[in-house]
Amino acid sequence: MISPLTPEWTVSSGLTDYAAALADMEARAAAIHAGDGDERIWLLEHPPLYTAGTSADPAELLDPRFPVFDAGRGGRYTYHGPGQRIGYVQLDLTKRGRDVRAYVSALEGWVIDALGLLSVEARRAEGRIGIWTDDRDGREAKIGAIGVRVKRWVTLHGFSLNVNPDLLHFTGIVPCGIAEFPVTSLAALGNPATFADVDKALAETAPAFLDKLSPRG
Repeated sequence: MISPLTPEWTVSSGLTDYAAALADMEARAAAIHAGDGDERIWLLEHPPLYTAGTSADPAELLDPRFPVFDAGRGGRYTYHGPGQRIGYVQLDLTKRGRDVRAYVSALEGWVIDALGLLSVEARRAEGRIGIWTDDRDGREAKIGAIGVRVKRWVTLHGFSLNVNPDLLHFTGIVPCGIAEFPVTSLAALGNPATFADVDKALAETAPAFLDKLSPRG
């Protein structure tokens, strides 16, 4: 039976194949919709690759040095790779409120709150989806991306948070279509947080995230 308050929490070790992850998400979404699958928060890491969202502009794929996948989510081109924590969040918005904007806002807020526990002052940026902070040179920089898909009111995809990836890998694309701002990471900020630290912070802030989506009586 689906628990409306506590999704399954899964952490995969090593690098998870992207195509396999997509297939797994689709299968879980179908099961959730049918009423015989649990909601899930899935934390993982991918090998180096680029993903194209439904608004991707081919001109923004500057150097396809890594495999390029059609992600099926909203947004433009993103990079995934080692050193980046991916969070695939699969929730039933029929039970939690059919408001996609509220869901995206809550997702952003969750990552921002988790970063706060790691002593990183992160924020939203008006007109730009994602998670932003100031880099060591005082420039506004993107530390996390949001990309979601909602299918029959079940969510797929989620967020990526840069822990210690190779930031040069982002130069093969215009990340999320935004060329004027750099990309940063916890490591680039001089923050020593590990994946275990990040996952712990996400776990501690997850209840507040889910509470924002819980239907009110």
